[in-house]
Amino acid sequence: MNPEINSPNASSPVKARTDPIHELIIEGAGCASCVGKIEKALKQVRGVENADMNFAQRTVTVTGNADTAGLIAAVEGAGYNARQLGGGANDDELEQKEKADWAYYKRLMREMAIALSLGIPLMIYSLVVGEMTVATTVERLVWLVVGLLTLGVMVFSGKHFYIGAWKSLKNHSANMDTLIALGTGAAWLYSMVVIMAPSLLPEMARHVYFEATAMIIGLINLGLALELKARGRTSAAIKRLVGLQAKTARVVRDGHELDIAIEQVLKDDVVRVRPGEKLPVDGEVLEGHSAIDESMLTGEPMPVEKARGDEVAAGTLNKNGTLLFRATRVGKDTALAQIINMVKRAQNSKPPIGRLADVISAYFVPAIMIIAVLSALAWLNFGPAPAVAFAVVSATTVLIIACPCALGLATPMSVMVGVGKAAEAGVLIRNGEALQTASKITAMVLDKTGTITQGSPKVTDIIVLEQEADAPEESAILRWAASLEAGSEHPLALAIVDSAKSRGLSLDKVTGFNAIAGHGIEGRVGKRALLFGNDKLMAQRDIDIQPHIGTIQALAAEAKTPMYLAVNQKLLAIIAVSDPLKPDSVTAINRLKQAGVRVVMLTGDNQATARAVAARAGISEFVAEVLPQDKANKVIELQQQGEIVGMTGDGINDAPALAQSNVGFAIGTGTDVAIESADITLMRGSLHGLADAIEVSKATLRNVKQNLLGAFIYNAAGVPIAAGVLYPLFGLLLSPVIAGAAMALSSVTVVTNANRLRFFKPQVSNYQSEEV
Repeated sequence: MNPEINSPNASSPVKARTDPIHELIIEGAGCASCVGKIEKALKQVRGVENADMNFAQRTVTVTGNADTAGLIAAVEGAGYNARQLGGGANDDELEQKEKADWAYYKRLMREMAIALSLGIPLMIYSLVVGEMTVATTVERLVWLVVGLLTLGVMVFSGKHFYIGAWKSLKNHSANMDTLIALGTGAAWLYSMVVIMAPSLLPEMARHVYFEATAMIIGLINLGLALELKARGRTSAAIKRLVGLQAKTARVVRDGHELDIAIEQVLKDDVVRVRPGEKLPVDGEVLEGHSAIDESMLTGEPMPVEKARGDEVAAGTLNKNGTLLFRATRVGKDTALAQIINMVKRAQNSKPPIGRLADVISAYFVPAIMIIAVLSALAWLNFGPAPAVAFAVVSATTVLIIACPCALGLATPMSVMVGVGKAAEAGVLIRNGEALQTASKITAMVLDKTGTITQGSPKVTDIIVLEQEADAPEESAILRWAASLEAGSEHPLALAIVDSAKSRGLSLDKVTGFNAIAGHGIEGRVGKRALLFGNDKLMAQRDIDIQPHIGTIQALAAEAKTPMYLAVNQKLLAIIAVSDPLKPDSVTAINRLKQAGVRVVMLTGDNQATARAVAARAGISEFVAEVLPQDKANKVIELQQQGEIVGMTGDGINDAPALAQSNVGFAIGTGTDVAIESADITLMRGSLHGLADAIEVSKATLRNVKQNLLGAFIYNAAGVPIAAGVLYPLFGLLLSPVIAGAAMALSSVTVVTNANRLRFFKPQVSNYQSEEV
């Protein structure tokens, strides 16, 4: 499955990368250490190229030619359950997931209430009455009843921990469930030994820990429930995008207008949309004129005027007119549906920093189990009386407090929010690696035409240098140049052709056509041998332009690009073309520079024109007369200087440089090839998207590091205290109940911190757009 992704502003569809993708929902993954096992099992399936699990979402994205049934079997073989995710972008899927999450949340809260209804009274009793010891037969009977009630809590409220631990044991591994099952099981078993066979233990060690078992199960269930609720907020961006979709469409069939569900709209249906309505599908306007608000799709605040022949996108809002348009893309093929899928996949992808956490988590659980055993042995051999009780408490507390849940949640939660924030700003980030690398960019290379400038140059001057008897007019000069350029898609060529068409000129038949990359074009019109291109082409063909250098420099100083037309080896005319800067290029470039990013402009223009354009854009470093193949070389040169290079372009000739750069940025209004080669797509043409992407990336990485640091500190400090290192100095030994509460709160803290990113706003509001 790999759809085409269509930019709403692009004239042609944009194709996404072509690896087959499978998306699975994983059930039974209790902690970050499960991630590595599931990914490893999937990667061993024949045909799988990569598997990325998002622990926060409990989803895994698999690329490669593999059978879905085989993938599910591999996950089940690792001790977990899996089912295929629909991959759609509709309300039904989200509603089903929300219903499932809500049912799970209610179940966790119910189980928490049962556990704490026993644990809290026991805890109060221990605090008020004192030690929970077993000294008499009556006490044995009472505590036996309490023990059986605790067993009921373990079965009803904690069975998922024990089932998970058993599955993990069968696969010769350990996870969070293992730690909880061992901790609570050890506390309960020890207490039952105290009741059933007190003579086996010294009198001072006859203490029961049923309150710890019940409280730990209750608190951890509470933590999981709170985490689940907070996780739901991180997918707010997806919900907003899905919410943009209209529910119904008004189509014209057989002369009648019908209101039907959007799922029933067919390609080539004629659709009517009235003022204030959302567009249900993508299409091409047939009749009418209106302003369309595309802000939620592209981040561009200003409505865009649409008339006959213009493309419109699903999810955008019709402001003030009635449009009749032909449906060109429906269902999962609409630009909105594909953007939603791209954002979802990016949210599920993993940045390099996330893999570090996975590796640590994979070794963490076995290491903690060893520490728990060593701690118990130390207390048994060197601890005060009752050594057995101290050993049980310390080992249980170590097992409970060391759960790496927070570690596993630290990265994916932040990535989900960060990718969503970028999407809201019209910046589509393809994967987590691009998100992380964008935060480190030190140099940004900008292609001039279509990136800094509007990409729609106009002919400004036609200067005839030498008269010919049969072709002295400007119109003939323009007609010949346009005849040569008619087959080219270069923006400068389009300017020439458009200028000729606007004057009503008919084009001549060209023979012997030859495009010379980076130089120009040659061909014959009748008996005339024509050459049209830049100064390099003239130099290559020994045509001297020096006698007119004053005119050329004057044009270049006005940021105009001079092109030369030679007929029969004689320079005949100069045609100047000017491409104005985008209105907000200067402020956007200032944002990049103030962020400490080195800005470099590349252009095929001559030195003088490039200097003039760069000066207007506020760029001090530029490279002129760059051939298409040299753009990637410039990126390599900057990388060899130690720069982390971002490359921004919109043309086919930018694709090698985009692929070579550390992070490639494609302008959403550009070509398919450019977007295909890029890591990040700017849905609007503004360069502010670059600064937005870098700011969101830095904020996300900062948030990830805060989460990881918190999780590491929590575990690094919590485990030694739980083992009892402070007891010899201060007499302090952590209670298993406190450990359970701390473990639950650590995950909630990480999720809450990640959700702070939802309030992050790029600094674009501090900059006022300037007309250039």
